[in-house]
Amino acid sequence: MRLQDEPDIPAQINIVPMIDVIFAILTFFIMSTLFLTRSEGLPVNLPKAATAQTEQRPAQATITIDKSGKIFLDKQVISLEQLENGVRQKVQPQQAMMVVINADEGVNHGQVVAVMDLVRRVEGAKLAIATQKP
Repeated sequence: MRLQDEPDIPAQINIVPMIDVIFAILTFFIMSTLFLTRSEGLPVNLPKAATAQTEQRPAQATITIDKSGKIFLDKQVISLEQLENGVRQKVQPQQAMMVVINADEGVNHGQVVAVMDLVRRVEGAKLAIATQKP
């Protein structure tokens, strides 16, 4: 039995836990967007060039030569003998494809030239060398 002179307690909504959840979700989205960078090659120390240009369109194929001399085609290890066929398979008919070479600055010049020569044999493949501004 309830007494008539007892005041009703007004309904309250505690929003502090809701604010905590919103901030947690916001933090998650901010942190996850920091890792959305597109990396087409493996990390190497690129040589510096004063005339380096920023890439105008995204590369469709990336050849990486690391410091030890290993060759990668789009992050997959490939031998020098198989490189020409690997690039040829990626080229679409009647469509030019940009092939970017990411070579570590410590790589032998002869190996970079050999890779460039193989890429030039592929019809429809345009060659670019990745550098960074000093």
